[in-house]
Amino acid sequence: MSQPKITFFCELPTDELTKLLDGRFVIDDLKALNANLSLGILDLTDERAKVVKRLNKAGVTVIAWLLLPEEDGYWLNADNYEKAAARYVSFKAWTEAHDLDWSGIGLDIEMDINELRDIMTGNPSRQFVKDLLKRYRDKQSVEKARQAYQALVDLIHADGYPVESYHLPLISEERRAQSTVLQRLARLVDINTDHEVLMLYSSFLRPDGDSVLWSYAPDADSIGVGSTGGGVDLPGVIDIDPLSWEEFSRDLRLCVMQQKPVHIFSLEGCVQQEFLSKLNTFEWDHPMPIPGSVNKVKVFRTGFATILWLLERPWVILAALTGLIGLRFLFKRSHRS
Repeated sequence: MSQPKITFFCELPTDELTKLLDGRFVIDDLKALNANLSLGILDLTDERAKVVKRLNKAGVTVIAWLLLPEEDGYWLNADNYEKAAARYVSFKAWTEAHDLDWSGIGLDIEMDINELRDIMTGNPSRQFVKDLLKRYRDKQSVEKARQAYQALVDLIHADGYPVESYHLPLISEERRAQSTVLQRLARLVDINTDHEVLMLYSSFLRPDGDSVLWSYAPDADSIGVGSTGGGVDLPGVIDIDPLSWEEFSRDLRLCVMQQKPVHIFSLEGCVQQEFLSKLNTFEWDHPMPIPGSVNKVKVFRTGFATILWLLERPWVILAALTGLIGLRFLFKRSHRS
């Protein structure tokens, strides 16, 4: 088995990014691995453009990972598609002004980071709780957002860029159930792009993270592996230990067994833990056993898809309840007779 195509995520502020790339052999290791870099567009400054130019000159292939200011949700969702489109227009002007070279555009579809922080602290806002029922009943807004993002994908294609999307793995269950419930509640958007990455970060799913990765891998165009460290400040998440070398090695080999490309989160974590240099001599074909909790994950996935299917069709639940009440009434009547 040969090395899969590797892409590293990196969303560092410009000063930290510059410092990272100044480290010994970081750019050389990226080139040796023939790796892509999905670079978070945190700002549109001259300083960040200089970093991109440096990567272009070094021959490192760079993907523009489109992000928004945190006050606008940071990741892309069903409520900020207008701001996402405006961000792309500004990004395009910045790219042209600095003559930057990109191999593609990455669209990261996740919950609003501010709502997610409230949930992770166990203190969601009253408005968020009130909005859940309203969101559940509102199918039109998700469809409107999907059409808007699909139009953005078409615009990016017209500009000559391929598009890759980054999704939470539960989007697979949404599709199996032919549902939009998860999208309505979490404001996710299911869009068609050239390449879809499922974020199967086993560090957040211990002790069954490897089984989750193995179960969802066939659904992905590329497997998101992580976290090796880094990322945004999320309560309850930043305190989780990053992958050890043993766990990281296991996940990479599982990806190879599935014959899938790999998106690694994150470059800064790999550098900090000295994983990057080790990958140049990594034994990709080392045999790995199939994870032991795959059946448990399968049961969860089936159950979750069933719940989504029923919530998408609440009349089925009402019909079942009506039938049970009717049967109970008939049983009591028959018993009295």
